[in-house]
Amino acid sequence: MAASPGPAGVGGARAVQGSGPSGFGFDSGLEIKTRSVEQTLLPLVSQITTLINHKDNTKKSDKTLQAIQRVGQAVNLAVGRFVKVGEAIANENRDLKEEINVACTEAKQAGETIAALTDVSSLNHPESGGQITIFTDKTGVIKAARLLLSSVTKVLLLADRVVIKQIITSRNKVLATMDRLEKVNSFQEFVQIFSQFGNEMVEFAHLTGDRQNDLKDEKKKAKMAAARAVLEKCTMMLLTASKTCLRHPNCESAHKNKEGVFNRMKVALDKVIEIVTDCKPNGEADVASISIFTGIKEFKVNIETLRENLYFQSRETLSAALEAILERTEDFTDSAYTSHEHRERILGLSAHVRMELQQLVSVWIQAQSKKTKSVAEELELSILKIGHGLNELKRELHSTATQRAAELLKCHADHVVLKALKLTGVEGNLEGLAEYACKLAEQKEQLVETCRLLRHVSGTEPLEITCVHAEETFQVTGQQIISAAETLTLHPSSKIAKENLDVFCEAWESQISDMSTLLREINDVFEGRRGEKYGYLSLPKPMKNNANLKSLKPDKSDSEEKARIAKLGLKLGLLTSDANCEIEKWDSRESEIVQYGRSMSGVAYSLYLFTRGEGPLKTSQDLIHQLEVFAEEGLKFASSVQAFSKQLKDDDKLMLLLEINKLIPLCHQLQTVTKAPLQNQVFLKVDKCITKTRSMMAILVQLLSLCFKLMKKLQMENNRWVSVTNKDSVDGKT
Repeated sequence: MAASPGPAGVGGARAVQGSGPSGFGFDSGLEIKTRSVEQTLLPLVSQITTLINHKDNTKKSDKTLQAIQRVGQAVNLAVGRFVKVGEAIANENRDLKEEINVACTEAKQAGETIAALTDVSSLNHPESGGQITIFTDKTGVIKAARLLLSSVTKVLLLADRVVIKQIITSRNKVLATMDRLEKVNSFQEFVQIFSQFGNEMVEFAHLTGDRQNDLKDEKKKAKMAAARAVLEKCTMMLLTASKTCLRHPNCESAHKNKEGVFNRMKVALDKVIEIVTDCKPNGEADVASISIFTGIKEFKVNIETLRENLYFQSRETLSAALEAILERTEDFTDSAYTSHEHRERILGLSAHVRMELQQLVSVWIQAQSKKTKSVAEELELSILKIGHGLNELKRELHSTATQRAAELLKCHADHVVLKALKLTGVEGNLEGLAEYACKLAEQKEQLVETCRLLRHVSGTEPLEITCVHAEETFQVTGQQIISAAETLTLHPSSKIAKENLDVFCEAWESQISDMSTLLREINDVFEGRRGEKYGYLSLPKPMKNNANLKSLKPDKSDSEEKARIAKLGLKLGLLTSDANCEIEKWDSRESEIVQYGRSMSGVAYSLYLFTRGEGPLKTSQDLIHQLEVFAEEGLKFASSVQAFSKQLKDDDKLMLLLEINKLIPLCHQLQTVTKAPLQNQVFLKVDKCITKTRSMMAILVQLLSLCFKLMKKLQMENNRWVSVTNKDSVDGKT
């Protein structure tokens, strides 16, 4: 019983979503109930139709009567469950409470009416002669069915508005916290605010991820995926860029780097709201130009209509449409990176298509005045010829763009320029920085232009949007790498500046990897190979590097499992940021607590990258090995904390040991899970392992914070004791 599209262009039948970990909106149980009720209602629609179409003269056997009654009761029960969920939604949203309750009341009445009219079990008994049933009041059943469909649709559309409201509220919370992060001046305050920001981003990611899955429009789905990918990658950039600014407050390049991250995140947040509300700010229109392949597709449709209608459009309109397509091919022919051979072939094919159109127009004029068979055959031949010419042009453009992209990816696979920038930064070599910054700028321009060409030949709207996203990412990230490298060169001994440059370089490398996947998808579309549904290179995205789980592939669709693992991975990534923030507080870098904590955080980050299909872990065996290392490091960390606890007083010691006793069993459980055989349950095992790891990281963050506070307390007590001892010694001498 799918509802018609709501205000955001999304079917209301999948509208009510979970809210994420912070308890915002509805709990996950409500989401599950809503969907289960929908699944119950949907098959009953056809059964209601069967009831309505039931013939009056059918023999009323006991079996028929029982079947009719069961359908009516099932409809009423399903409606009852649906109404309960609707009322729960109404209680959570007072502004829509009255509308939802009215719709729920109507649905309940309709369900009860259908149940009453289908209560036909006693019809074979003489005393039931005056009873009103489906056999005596078919109009009543039709009215009740219509009321039920209408009221359920209303509830689902109102629930859709609730989800949109949730996303907007969540976005506003994120923006407010970002404003605070931009203005923060102390590291301690930054750590506290960033922790809150991380939780809010997880909530926003859950809400928008569910919304992305529910979008029916593939174009909107791709746009949402692109915006969410920006937000995910920028979260880590925001952390290191902000820390660099706090460490080097007078460095202009550090501030420029930080501003770039904040601006990009704000644009992405606005883009998400545009998609869910289906409207642009100030009523702006989408002015993106049509790609060449889309233009050719529309042009071919127009010329093929001439077979049915010779007066469908004017010759001028058709000529203008072709000229617009050929004008866009100048992106290929004017490029300094297009080979001479490709340029000549594109120009030759363009001239050939123009000539074929002139021939078609000539025959078209004849066909309008002469209705002979020979002229009709000549028109058909002209249509086929121009269609063939356009296909040849498409093939040449596709070959030009994809060959160039493949060559670029091969050329930059080893990331020589990035490595050189890191080295010049550590050395403080300003001349080297200028040289390699120019090389990166040139590489960026090549990649940006190539993405533009790939968009022309992508073949589908989602792939076009992904090409635009890649183009924007290279454009922005290239500039940010240069500003991050400049900061490191000016402060070559700064660890945080080095970490910041590493994060931006990783984002560049990740986009190169995504471009490789994009190229493969474009080739698959062109050659008619679409074996796998396109994953929008986004968060939470399916593991795009299927080598990660190459050893075992489940038989059924894995999209839900992959999405769940990606969500768990996002939380894990944010917990590593929290752990790193806690580690930054410690003055003593030699402490075993700090060393093992940093080691666990590093392993957790590699696991997070694995959930995105990135990083050094390529197979499930790599993952299991890292999990074993993580469990061992966890036990070592627990041991070092236990050793520290011996220095504390009983109350503090007990508090610390309680936390340790939570960590140690999880370490042993993780070791057990990693040693268990896969048995074709690869996603289940990965899910369990990432869940355990996330729980351990949450305890690690708590322990690092607690140990730091207790250490400071211990130092203050020791200093006080030393001060008192010295005073007593002085008094004794006196």
